[in-house]
Amino acid sequence: MKGTDPVATDTAEGRDDAGRPPVGAGGPDGTGSGDGSGSGSNGAGGSSPSDSSGSSGPSGGGLRSSAVMAVGTMASRITGFGRTIVLAAALGTQLLGDAYNTANTIPFIINDLLIQGLMASVIIPFLVKRRKSDADGGKATEDRLFTAAVVLLLVVTAAAIASARWILELYAGGFDGAQMDVAVYLARFLLAQIFFVGLSGLISAMLNTRDRFGAPVWAPVLNNLVIIAVGIAFIWVALPGRTPENVTSGELTLLGLGTACGMAAQTVALVVSLWRAGFRWRPRLDLRGSGLGEALRTAGWMFLYTITTQAGFLITTNIANRAGSQSVQEGYGVGAGLTAYNYAYQLFQLPYAIIAVSLITVLLPRMSAQAHDGLWSEVREGFSRTLRVSALVLVPLSLAMAVYSVQLSVLVFARGSTSAADAHNIGVVLAVMSLGLVPFTVFQLMLRVFYAMSDTRTPAMISIANVAVHGTLAVCAYLLLPPNLVVVGVAAGFMLSFLSGLTIAGAVLSARLGGLDGRRILGTLVRLFLAAVPAVAAALGVLWLSTRQFGDGLATNLGAPLVGTLLGMGLFFAAARLLRIEELRSVVGLVRSKLGR
Repeated sequence: MKGTDPVATDTAEGRDDAGRPPVGAGGPDGTGSGDGSGSGSNGAGGSSPSDSSGSSGPSGGGLRSSAVMAVGTMASRITGFGRTIVLAAALGTQLLGDAYNTANTIPFIINDLLIQGLMASVIIPFLVKRRKSDADGGKATEDRLFTAAVVLLLVVTAAAIASARWILELYAGGFDGAQMDVAVYLARFLLAQIFFVGLSGLISAMLNTRDRFGAPVWAPVLNNLVIIAVGIAFIWVALPGRTPENVTSGELTLLGLGTACGMAAQTVALVVSLWRAGFRWRPRLDLRGSGLGEALRTAGWMFLYTITTQAGFLITTNIANRAGSQSVQEGYGVGAGLTAYNYAYQLFQLPYAIIAVSLITVLLPRMSAQAHDGLWSEVREGFSRTLRVSALVLVPLSLAMAVYSVQLSVLVFARGSTSAADAHNIGVVLAVMSLGLVPFTVFQLMLRVFYAMSDTRTPAMISIANVAVHGTLAVCAYLLLPPNLVVVGVAAGFMLSFLSGLTIAGAVLSARLGGLDGRRILGTLVRLFLAAVPAVAAALGVLWLSTRQFGDGLATNLGAPLVGTLLGMGLFFAAARLLRIEELRSVVGLVRSKLGR
């Protein structure tokens, strides 16, 4: 590492949710995280969840609220995607890219362990109940919670910085020499994000209970724009092709400090929104009798859940990093480590974040209120409708992504420090992930039902099965596949783990709720996949013709996905109408009502 102080004694990793592979504990919705999919609401005077407790889920006003969230999430995701493109061009997907992405992982891991997993499972249901039952609308409870979170986050951030090298060594399998020094140097700056990520998540949850949907989906745009500027500045200063051996300490400072400033800017924007929503923080440490202790006792199972899934991520990160280093050392010439896995995941979760997260975020406060009041039929209906409406869009999108994954990845990533071969490898990983998009979404929605019922024990137990499947298949991939394909096997194991998870979760929820509307859900999914058959055939035909006529150039990488998707979309919706898929009428009606205004 040219020009850097070799005394890099502190290490850590932080990860930005837009770029990290998920580990199952909350999925990629990442409330308030830097992925741009943060969930929540802002504004004062919003109706409490009880106002809509009679709703059956994301219908009517819920669908309209979800549409509003989808617009904000789209902006967050587009800018987040732009950030990924810039960083890929600046750092590539080989050793330097892996060092940065590994070093940008730990703040989010620690946040998952201590804060994020509590939001959906404990904090949001707890705040919903206190807003309904307390004479002051839960104001004192929010003051106590905010104070405790600020103190905890400051302590944890300081402790993590002090323990940085030990933490990083847990995840940097295969790193040595200059690559480890680079990761350590970056981590010194990136660990400061722990405080800002955790506070963003809490503020988003507080806004979420107010039933408004602005700042938490728009604040990450600011974060993304800051990091885009940092990435462009790095390209201008360092030029493409930097490696751990020749990158300078000044260039690394630009990366590390700039990334941390992006998260700080996001947090400031959320603080301003919470203030505008009418919240005035009065520090309070009188936690006795607040009910928070009782609520947090239920978090023990959530903590076990997060520990289990983070163990799975520990396995994934070490295997991916080792495979990436071996791929370079053995002359495969492609980035096949954690960075390739992360970038594929960012493309994979884009449809989920825009479509499903918007619906889920609107649903959770309502479902919590319905569960509190024992309205189990409405919980069941909300789950069923959200799943079916999400699947209407996610089924064809997942198949289109699988068909055009390589072309999309080359189009998006093949520039600067990322070669066409690097981008091709990202596409192969993406193809495998795309086939698991629907089961991934179903499982995430099932988790929300458990959280609405204030049940964290069952998800914790299910996570053990998920991680066992994922970890076993990841280790098998490392032992059996060549280094450049190990991340493909890891991705396959990750997706297959959700099949086992949703099978177990579905059986438990069906028993508790008197069914999950399984016949209607299964019928809708079967018809959606049948409706997608002509679209997939057309997409494959367009890709074959384009490759034959134009080779692997821009005409194929851009033209084939564009033409094939437009043609496939028409065929899919025509087939869906013939198969009388009722969810299509709901979505079309919503769009028409919006356009008619």
